[in-house]
Amino acid sequence: MMKKKLCFPDWIPLLLLCHLQLPTLVCSKHHGNPANDLVEIINQNRTAQKLERLNDSPGLGCMALQYVELCKGNCSGNSAVNCKPPTDDFTEVFAPNCGVELPTIGTITGHIVGCQLKYTEPSLAFANVLVKDKKSLSVLRNKSHSEVGVGLIGFHKGPFFWCVLFSNGGTNSSFVLEDRGEGIKQKKGCYSGSAFPCNAGHRSAMLFNYIITFSYLFISLLNQIWLT
Repeated sequence: MMKKKLCFPDWIPLLLLCHLQLPTLVCSKHHGNPANDLVEIINQNRTAQKLERLNDSPGLGCMALQYVELCKGNCSGNSAVNCKPPTDDFTEVFAPNCGVELPTIGTITGHIVGCQLKYTEPSLAFANVLVKDKKSLSVLRNKSHSEVGVGLIGFHKGPFFWCVLFSNGGTNSSFVLEDRGEGIKQKKGCYSGSAFPCNAGHRSAMLFNYIITFSYLFISLLNQIWLT
């Protein structure tokens, strides 16, 4: 009986390799944390308008992540988020959960929140999800800001949420994390300024890429065994 070889075009392995590597390349600039990439994009936009760069505050970033964690199930059309936590949640919920020292909690001078059905790299999230109209652009370029924090999270079979919080606090003196954030047990999502990589967030978007690639490798292995 003649053994029939399972054939694939020569370009398939290269395509799958690129498909596997693309998410890594997109998120590798800041060691797998796209929240840091978004902070850099925000500062590039501000400096292009001759505005001051904003300090990347881990405490503010962690609170931004807390903000969007409460917004699960509130993503409507046009990337809008129908979710507005009570003001008291910043001091009574977000800050304690992040380990922000209460005396250092500053004033939130603005926020931008957006969502999308699937993960989008930071540059596209900035243009298509967060800063897509004059209102959000005005918030971004407000001269009273001195600090920024970004949080993002993706839910299983659900949308991805991005949140940007701004403050006028002093560098290294507002939204200070206890023990420099070492005590934070981050289970989901990402926040800017963190020393930890994403635990969820964009990673689920990469899972499909790995499944495709390893499926091909598995079939190739079976093909070689079949021919021997």
